[in-house]
Amino acid sequence: MSIKITFLDRSTIAPHVQTRKPLFDHEWVEFQSTAPDEVVQRLRGSDIAVVNKVTLDQEILAQLPQLKLIAVAATGYDKIDIDYCRGKGISVSNIRNYAVNTVPEHALSLIMVLRRNLFSYCQDVKNGEWKKSGQFCFFNHPIGDLAGSRLGIIGKGVLGQAMATIGRALGMDVVFAARKGLNDVGFGFLPFEEVLATSDVVSLHCPLTPATRNLIALPELQLMKETALLINTARGGLVNEADLETAIVDKMIAGAGFDVIMEEPPADNHPLIALMRYPNFILTPHIAWASTEAIQALSDQLIDNIENFVAGKPSNLVYKKSRKPSPSRAGI
Repeated sequence: MSIKITFLDRSTIAPHVQTRKPLFDHEWVEFQSTAPDEVVQRLRGSDIAVVNKVTLDQEILAQLPQLKLIAVAATGYDKIDIDYCRGKGISVSNIRNYAVNTVPEHALSLIMVLRRNLFSYCQDVKNGEWKKSGQFCFFNHPIGDLAGSRLGIIGKGVLGQAMATIGRALGMDVVFAARKGLNDVGFGFLPFEEVLATSDVVSLHCPLTPATRNLIALPELQLMKETALLINTARGGLVNEADLETAIVDKMIAGAGFDVIMEEPPADNHPLIALMRYPNFILTPHIAWASTEAIQALSDQLIDNIENFVAGKPSNLVYKKSRKPSPSRAGI
């Protein structure tokens, strides 16, 4: 029996990274991108859907009775109606722990550029300030060491832990924030507000959930030191973007480095695009995860998930089925 697999947004995996094909009889169909009104037509007759940012809600899924597996080519699966899938027995798998090096390294890059005011100094050199200074160097902007400073991490998963390892290697005092509003913080955590108030760098490594949406807004930004940096390589929506704009413009904090925002790609009038005129704000296009090594690991794990599902040994399922799969080719 040939199994039909349809990948709706192949362009979300870099073209230079090879995606191997599953080692079973199958038909593989892929599209570089898929508009919302094309989803049902393209998935009709498919046993397995591969998606990254394409929405599969109840209305769409109800028209795809043959679908057995949704293989998400990412960690986040908020675009999938999980409750509907659970009720209809559609399995959903995702990708895990593939970006344990690339995301913390990107976060560190943002911290380094901001902490040492590299953008400002480079711009000064372009503007002739070095020559005007009349000496071998000049001191237009403060430069701070990371050693001895406090790194506050929100999120103690694999990425938060990897960020902590980097911070400790650089001689930073690393602390983890407890959940916001939690009184009994537990071993290894400090109260959320204390982490914000005492950290020189606050780095976000937590998922976006109803509880974490707007986790950092004006009250939290006002708690932070005026010399502190806010780094977000996790999810857009964790930080209230209008409040962040206020904090940068009014100099409530020293700077911010973001790789994720709510609207991706952003409109021309997005507040954080306008904020890029300030040298102490960095916005990169959601590429913290995208080292060649990490994307290859993602691609390999994606096919592993598909092969394991067809073999009756599903991996990385985002929920557990109430019924046991049959022992052979369980998902199909």
